Amino acid sequence: MPTDALAQKLADSGLRATPQREVVYNVLLKKRDHPTADEVFARVKSELPSISLATVYNCLDTLVACDLVRSVNFERGPTRYCPNLRPHAHFHDEKTGETHDVDLPPGIIEKVRSILPKGYDASSVEIIFRGKAKA
Repeated sequence: MPTDALAQKLADSGLRATPQREVVYNVLLKKRDHPTADEVFARVKSELPSISLATVYNCLDTLVACDLVRSVNFERGPTRYCPNLRPHAHFHDEKTGETHDVDLPPGIIEKVRSILPKGYDASSVEIIFRGKAKA
């Protein structure tokens, strides 16, 4: 997302684009490997040496709240961040710790929503696969 579009999306939420938010967001877009906050911090540090881990967390929280990135959680593991906003699932490799996007067939989210108990509606659906690469 170009800087102007990022600024507009933040402005729509009553926020402004700061250099810290822009760098954190660009780091997520540059390498789409679902990094943790600590990994984002390490990558951002080279561009903004004075940035703190707390600022990185605050930037990530803001980007999630503004629907610019998704937070992905795997049980007890640290939160990971995904800039892919298209409907998709995740595959978490239990051996390497890597996380991969999984494209879903059209209509699958609607099918999953259709099996909810009567009178309920899901605001979001998360599909996570766990396993390891085939030998």
